[in-house]
Amino acid sequence: MTTIKLHNSKTRKKEVFEPIDPQNVRMYVCGPTVYDRAHLGNARPVLVFDILYRLLRHVYGPDAVTYVRNFTDVDDKINARAARDNRSIRDITDETIAWYHDDMDALGAMRPNHEPRATEWIGAMVSMIEDLIAKGHAYEKEGHVLFRVRSYENYGALSGRSVDDMIAGARVEVAPFKEDPMDFVLWKPSDAQTPGWDSPWGYGRPGWHIECSAMSYELLGASFDIHGGGNDLQFPHHENEIAQSCCAHPEGGFANVWLHNEMLQVEGKKMSKSLGNFFTVRDLLDQGIPGEVVRLVMLGTHYGKPMDWTEKKRSEAEATLRNWRGLVAGVDAGAVDQELIDTLADDLNTAGAIARLYVLAKGDASVFKASAEFMGFLTDALGDWAKVDDVDLSALADKLAALRTAAMETKDFSAVDAIKNALMEAGVEVRMSKAGVELLPAAGFDAAKLEGL
Repeated sequence: MTTIKLHNSKTRKKEVFEPIDPQNVRMYVCGPTVYDRAHLGNARPVLVFDILYRLLRHVYGPDAVTYVRNFTDVDDKINARAARDNRSIRDITDETIAWYHDDMDALGAMRPNHEPRATEWIGAMVSMIEDLIAKGHAYEKEGHVLFRVRSYENYGALSGRSVDDMIAGARVEVAPFKEDPMDFVLWKPSDAQTPGWDSPWGYGRPGWHIECSAMSYELLGASFDIHGGGNDLQFPHHENEIAQSCCAHPEGGFANVWLHNEMLQVEGKKMSKSLGNFFTVRDLLDQGIPGEVVRLVMLGTHYGKPMDWTEKKRSEAEATLRNWRGLVAGVDAGAVDQELIDTLADDLNTAGAIARLYVLAKGDASVFKASAEFMGFLTDALGDWAKVDDVDLSALADKLAALRTAAMETKDFSAVDAIKNALMEAGVEVRMSKAGVELLPAAGFDAAKLEGL
């Protein structure tokens, strides 16, 4: 069996992955807060953990893997959006979840086995909070329930900081109902205009952190294999999840392996609205950039490194995928290349796996197609963008070859250069060698510009 190695944020080293139960491999990934379109950075963990999900299914069997990714559908940002637009919160969250599914589907991401909505698990959260209070790890004050951070001696182990260091170096919410500045909210009161549920502490709603602890316990148990998300969630969200869960269920260990992906940049700079380089996945799709192209660019960088989105990478990825689709047209998929699997198994080395695809593209087309599809490329579902209808590039290739042969005799290459430049202007990659002339649709291909050639 393939040996998978993953860099565990908890131990800060790469380790051999050994599931608790190989027949029941379990993974939880923090999902989006659903109040607006997913921006490009939101897509990175989706694609990273999509590859891990595919790898786990390949190694342990598709029925042996359970993948959970939540939707946070109770949040102050959602409340503000609903108030601004004069719409119901459920209307906002239903619409946003549908957008999210459409956009992530367009990137070729498989949907998880479970996508729990926080609002559908309030009872489980209330039960966990009651248990934490009973065990002395939480307390109620002024309609709030707070987790008593210093009651969990291992708090800070994931992020590698002590509680006192965190207080000194972080912005901590100071409130009169807190026993300690680091204590965080498990439950808070709601007014008549804010979503809420009845609870032993009054009408209110859960804090952010408790939802993932409650839902992961209900769907995966007190101990499960992998917990993932962006590295911006490591503190405080994931640190708080560990504390809550281990105190509520000391019989379990919560997540054995923690994986965190690095953040996204655009042309070497942090993506932000103030810099004018902020865009959503839908922005790219609406510009005509295929989701498959976005996928190739983003998986070209290891998850543990910052990913830089550039126009150059996008253009090269589109040209590559057009070429690859030409290579597998009419080809049936064979067996997935084992070297590619082994490369991915080494801490999700997606960049290395893509490099392997370039090698495979020069060999057995059936193996290449199967391996590319395993990575989420060259699938029928994502392929419409690459179809070139009613364009006979072979005839143009023959014409260019004939012109080149004549130019070799006359030493006048002006006609060759003219048609070559026109082809490149139309988005056609021109490959000329002793073997002949090959023309391939590339980035920005526009068949209309070929008229008259």
